[in-house]
Amino acid sequence: MKFHVNRDVFSEAVSFVVKLLPQRNPQPILAGVLIEAGTDGSLSLSAFDYEASARTTIEATIDEPGTILVHGRLLNDIASRLPNAPIEISTEEDGNVAVVCGPARFALASMPVEEYPAIPEVTGQSGVVPGEDFSTAIAQVAFAASRDDVTPVLTGVQLAVTNNTLSLVATDRYRVALRTIDWDGDQQDVQALVPARTLIEVGKTFAHGGNISIAFSGEGDREIIAFTAGNKTVTSLLIKGNFPPVQRLFPDQTGHYAVVSTSDLTEAVRRVALVLDRSAPLRFTFAQNDVTMDAAGGDQARASESVDSTLTGGDDVTLGLNPQYLLEALGAVKSEFARITFTSSDNANKLSPILVMAQTSVENAASDNFKYLLQPNLLLR
Repeated sequence: MKFHVNRDVFSEAVSFVVKLLPQRNPQPILAGVLIEAGTDGSLSLSAFDYEASARTTIEATIDEPGTILVHGRLLNDIASRLPNAPIEISTEEDGNVAVVCGPARFALASMPVEEYPAIPEVTGQSGVVPGEDFSTAIAQVAFAASRDDVTPVLTGVQLAVTNNTLSLVATDRYRVALRTIDWDGDQQDVQALVPARTLIEVGKTFAHGGNISIAFSGEGDREIIAFTAGNKTVTSLLIKGNFPPVQRLFPDQTGHYAVVSTSDLTEAVRRVALVLDRSAPLRFTFAQNDVTMDAAGGDQARASESVDSTLTGGDDVTLGLNPQYLLEALGAVKSEFARITFTSSDNANKLSPILVMAQTSVENAASDNFKYLLQPNLLLR
């Protein structure tokens, strides 16, 4: 095999396919990047670890078609540091792969192509979502997924298509994040539980890639989902299991709430939380004209700060919240003001969660396509 390719184009393609490779792989063969040089002048690069795959096709001058498998992260490190000149890659008689770019020359060990698993092909029905909206939705939701592998279903983000709307939901039991966007496609009433780690990379990669095609394929234990934009495709094996029906937790009535400047509350929470011991809740008191934060930590450290707010529909409220969880919600609101709603519960012995949504001004609510439920913490008297 032998081909010539633009340095920047090749470097970007390698960087894309290796992003989803795990840092430590129990099977060395899966650390490789598969490079296929076709007779039509196209160069395909792929990576696969049995759970997720990435594939892209770029233009190249193909002198001798063929297929090679080389260590992905090493190739990425080399490609990103090559001088600004065309790259020539070829196989040598000793089985090594030669990478030549200007005065730089590398010899890489070739891995056995025949041992590499087949890259998944997606043939199922698909729909289309705007790339920027989908990327924003992922960023607003994926952080709420659990990082504890003890309960695998909570480490994913549930994608559900209903009535030309795609919803993304994530929870770690203590909070729930929900975002909806438009869906254009014939595929309806379908659900897919996608690993949050993979979805986050999809969001970063396709943020500015125009429309994204999402396809569902497979059955049984090999159900997969594919995201395609331009010349790039990412597939992911779906998480098996029943995702908890958390959408029913969002309340219908939202009459008792406070509206506060998102940036002002964010900065105040960051300051006051500095004295808190790890995982300790921050005390919030929502009053008619302000919200006050109080914290007490070790070494008798204390902090307090108030921020202007407007309370509507009820009495003052005092509760404890995980400051980091609230900060992540405020970062996801993406509006000048945030509405914090105090929900009610039929269980008098259980604290009711707060609902965080966007607010365009003190008086006017924003679109309800993003919602975030956060369970309060018990406060010590």
